[in-house]
Amino acid sequence: MREPTIARNYAETLVSLARKAGDLSGWGAMISDVSTALQRDEQLTLFLQSPRISAERKNMVLARAFQDRLPRLFVRFLQAVVSHRRQALIPQIALAYGDIVDELENRVHAQVTVAREPDGATQATISDGISKALGKTVVPHYVVKPEILGGIVVRVGDMVMDGSVRRRLSSLRAQLA
Repeated sequence: MREPTIARNYAETLVSLARKAGDLSGWGAMISDVSTALQRDEQLTLFLQSPRISAERKNMVLARAFQDRLPRLFVRFLQAVVSHRRQALIPQIALAYGDIVDELENRVHAQVTVAREPDGATQATISDGISKALGKTVVPHYVVKPEILGGIVVRVGDMVMDGSVRRRLSSLRAQLA
């Protein structure tokens, strides 16, 4: 089995545990925090990746470190990941978890490119317009690129909606030539 499939399987398990606990967003924050800690703390990564340290020892340290901070089921999930020697996949599991929750909540992330930083009202208008067009809740991520001159470019997955002034001028140039 390939790593993305394995990570997705673990993420699906984590989603089902989070649903039982009634806290999808909380569990998402927890797996994200663990993933961030692994990516930032080289010693933690070395500890979890070391073949010289047994899975039992790693699980004991995880239990002691998280016993008062995280739900017991979440810690057991982490221990299962470590026991199956999949701890390197925790960042991928965190990403897959977010993707699954987005699917469940009918939500998509959109990269919105604008010529200048939009104010709050403009951001709300853009978000509402994209949400209506797609029929889903949109979480916009704004990128400022003055070279588009004006308008917006929206990227959702593989779909691109280009309403930039630069594209319109290019199209007009092509029509006149």
